Amino acid sequence: MVDEHRFAAAPIGAPDGGAADGDDTLVERREAIVAAEQHGERLDKGVVAFVPEFSRSHLQELIKAGWVELDGAPATSPAQRIRAGQRLAVTLQPTEESRAYRPEALPLAIVHEDDDVLVIDKAAGMVVHPAAGNWSGTLLNALLARDPASAALPRAGIVHRLDKDTSGLMVVGRTLVAVTALTRAIAAREVQRRYVAIAEGTPPSAHFTVEAPIGRDPKLRTRMAVVVGGKPARTDVERVAVRAGFAALRCTLHSGRTHQIRVHLASRGLPLVGDRLYGGAPALGMERQALHASHLEFRHPTSDAPLSFRCALPSDFAHAWAQVAASAAP
Repeated sequence: MVDEHRFAAAPIGAPDGGAADGDDTLVERREAIVAAEQHGERLDKGVVAFVPEFSRSHLQELIKAGWVELDGAPATSPAQRIRAGQRLAVTLQPTEESRAYRPEALPLAIVHEDDDVLVIDKAAGMVVHPAAGNWSGTLLNALLARDPASAALPRAGIVHRLDKDTSGLMVVGRTLVAVTALTRAIAAREVQRRYVAIAEGTPPSAHFTVEAPIGRDPKLRTRMAVVVGGKPARTDVERVAVRAGFAALRCTLHSGRTHQIRVHLASRGLPLVGDRLYGGAPALGMERQALHASHLEFRHPTSDAPLSFRCALPSDFAHAWAQVAASAAP
C-alpha cells in the first residue's frame, strides 16, 4: 500500500495479472507521485516507503534490473535523487526466496533407489538446500524435478546435509513415513556416516577422538568454532598415511553439527586442504575442502533391512589422496 502521508497520491496502477520473464508468479505494477517532502531523497529510500512489505535490498535489486521508472524512464541507480512531482512506477517481482522451492532438472548420481529412499552421491559444488546466495541449483530443486511427489514432504525429503563443497553420500526420504523414520534414526545416532579427508599437519596418533562442543564463532558469524556452551559433538579420526606435511584420514561422525569435521580437525591444528574458511590452503590439486562422505549405513525405514553404501572418490580428491596415501584404500 502507498503511504499517503509520504506521497501525494494513492496508487494509480493496479495488479495487471501479467508475468515477467516466463515467471508464472503474478506481478504488480504500482505508481505514485513523489510528494514535496520526498524531494531530494535517495530513490531506494523513496521506493521502500512506497513498497514497505519488501526488503530494501530486494527493492535495490529491482532498481538495478530496471523494474523502477521515474517519469516513464528506467532508473537503475538506487542512489539517485528523486524530485517532487515525479511519477514513480515500480513493477514488483517475487523475491528469490519465493522462487526457491521450484523444480530444476539437474543431474544427480543415484546410488540406490526404492519406493521409500533415495541414496545419492552429491557432487562437490552443489548446495543441498536453498539459502541466501544460493536460491536455485540446489539438491532440493533437483529432487522436486525428479520426483514431483517430494513437494509434499518436508524439505523435499532431505533429512541431513553436506556442505556445498563436500562430496559424497546422502540419503533422502521419499515418503513421510521414511522421512520421519530417517530423521529419528539420525537423531538417535543410528545412521553411520564415514568420511575421508586430507588435512595439513601431522595427527598426534594413529587413532584419536575429538569431543568438543560446536557453536557459532563469536568473532566471525560465517564460521563455526569449538565454544563453551556449544552443542555436543564427537568425531573419531583414523590416520591412514602421512606424507610431506599432509595427512590422509578417515573420520566417523557421532553427531552432525554444522562443519563438524572441519571445525574439529582445525581445532587440533589439522585444517583440511583447501578449506580457506578454517585455515587450510589449496594444495595437491584441491581447490575445495578435501572432504568426501564415502560410507553410509542405516536400516531401511520400512523393512528394517540393513543397508550399506560406499562411493568412489571424485577425480580431484582421488588425485590428492594418491599423493598422500599411495595405494591405501580410502
